[in-house]
Amino acid sequence: MLPPLEDDEYVLDTVPVRDVAAEVRARIAEGLPPRESCALIEPLFTRLLADPTWLPQRYQEPAAAGGMGGGIGQWLLFRAADRSLALFSLVVPPGAMTPVHDHLAWGLVGLYRGNQDEEFYRPGGGRLELVRRRPLSPGDFYALLPPQDDVHRVRTTSDVTSVSIHLLANDTGCVLRHTFDEQTGAARPFRSGWVNAACDEGLESGFRFAESGSGQG
Repeated sequence: MLPPLEDDEYVLDTVPVRDVAAEVRARIAEGLPPRESCALIEPLFTRLLADPTWLPQRYQEPAAAGGMGGGIGQWLLFRAADRSLALFSLVVPPGAMTPVHDHLAWGLVGLYRGNQDEEFYRPGGGRLELVRRRPLSPGDFYALLPPQDDVHRVRTTSDVTSVSIHLLANDTGCVLRHTFDEQTGAARPFRSGWVNAACDEGLESGFRFAESGSGQG
């Protein structure tokens, strides 16, 4: 388990980010089940997706050393001191795709820029079952609800870099989660890390997609 931070971390310290963080916390304070919590924060999240001005360009850039390979970058914008909430952008260059991975957290994911194909999987029984595949355009969003709806992969299909916004109930870049073998469904631990923030001393990314594959679709 990750130790708490000294304070909430606002990497992007702006009014929109502080407002969303405060409003999200207020709406989930009752501790409702994840599905109901996602419904409560949906209006706040879609407001971010619809606003083209709040996310600076530097948080929409690929990252050569990103923990998922292929130039994919996870840019932290905000995380709670107790690691219970994180807001971040996931940047995927044209033609690149993430490994099949989980998040171990409920929350919302939405496309901010570009186009993607998103695939949800169900691992188990010595295989990885494709549950659904769908195209995503800016403004489209979906909920992550472990354990059934948590394992997926995204691929950029546009000729411009895609940027998705994630609002998840853990410190996603720092928790030890999993990638999944496409042939057997076997899970492998990995830590994706953040491009622009540290986890803790001694915690390194446990998987670099580029080392075992090109990261390209």
